[in-house]
Amino acid sequence: MKWIDSLDVALALLEAHPEVDPSQIRFTDLRDWVLALDEFDDDPEHCNERVLEAIQVCWINEY
Repeated sequence: MKWIDSLDVALALLEAHPEVDPSQIRFTDLRDWVLALDEFDDDPEHCNERVLEAIQVCWINEY
Protein backbone atom coordinates (compact mmCIF):
# COMPACT_ATOMS: atom_id res chain seq x y z
CA MET A 1 0.00 0.00 0.00
CA LYS A 2 1.03 3.56 -0.70
CA TRP A 3 -0.09 6.90 0.73
CA ILE A 4 -2.43 7.40 -2.23
CA ASP A 5 -4.34 4.19 -1.39
CA SER A 6 -6.56 6.02 1.10
CA LEU A 7 -9.40 3.50 1.20
CA ASP A 8 -7.10 0.47 1.47
CA VAL A 9 -5.14 2.14 4.25
CA ALA A 10 -8.37 3.08 6.04
CA LEU A 11 -9.67 -0.50 5.84
CA ALA A 12 -6.40 -1.84 7.22
CA LEU A 13 -6.55 0.67 10.08
CA LEU A 14 -10.16 -0.26 10.81
CA GLU A 15 -9.10 -3.89 11.07
CA ALA A 16 -6.02 -3.10 13.17
CA HIS A 17 -7.80 -0.64 15.50
CA PRO A 18 -11.52 -1.52 15.61
CA GLU A 19 -11.98 0.19 18.97
CA VAL A 20 -10.78 3.60 17.74
CA ASP A 21 -13.15 6.36 16.66
CA PRO A 22 -11.27 7.76 13.65
CA SER A 23 -12.83 11.19 14.07
CA GLN A 24 -10.94 11.54 17.36
CA ILE A 25 -7.45 10.53 16.21
CA ARG A 26 -4.58 13.00 15.94
CA PHE A 27 -2.69 13.14 12.66
CA THR A 28 0.57 12.31 14.42
CA ASP A 29 -0.94 9.05 15.70
CA LEU A 30 -2.58 8.36 12.34
CA ARG A 31 0.75 8.72 10.55
CA ASP A 32 2.47 6.39 13.02
CA TRP A 33 -0.28 3.78 12.70
CA VAL A 34 -0.15 3.86 8.90
CA LEU A 35 3.62 3.42 8.93
CA ALA A 36 3.21 0.46 11.32
CA LEU A 37 0.89 -1.44 8.97
CA ASP A 38 2.60 -4.56 7.59
CA GLU A 39 1.05 -3.99 4.15
CA PHE A 40 2.26 -0.38 3.96
CA ASP A 41 5.32 0.26 1.82
CA ASP A 42 5.90 3.89 0.92
CA ASP A 43 8.27 6.71 1.73
CA PRO A 44 7.34 8.34 5.07
CA GLU A 45 8.40 11.68 3.59
CA HIS A 46 5.59 11.55 1.02
CA CYS A 47 3.02 12.13 3.73
CA ASN A 48 1.36 15.46 4.41
CA GLU A 49 -1.79 16.78 6.09
CA ARG A 50 -3.88 16.41 2.93
CA VAL A 51 -2.92 12.72 2.59
CA LEU A 52 -3.72 12.03 6.23
CA GLU A 53 -7.02 13.84 5.94
CA ALA A 54 -8.00 11.69 2.94
CA ILE A 55 -7.19 8.53 4.90
CA GLN A 56 -9.12 9.79 7.92
CA VAL A 57 -12.19 10.62 5.82
CA CYS A 58 -12.19 7.12 4.32
CA TRP A 59 -11.76 5.59 7.75
CA ILE A 60 -14.66 7.65 9.16
CA ASN A 61 -16.87 6.62 6.25
CA GLU A 62 -16.08 2.94 6.81
CA TYR A 63 -16.37 3.21 10.59
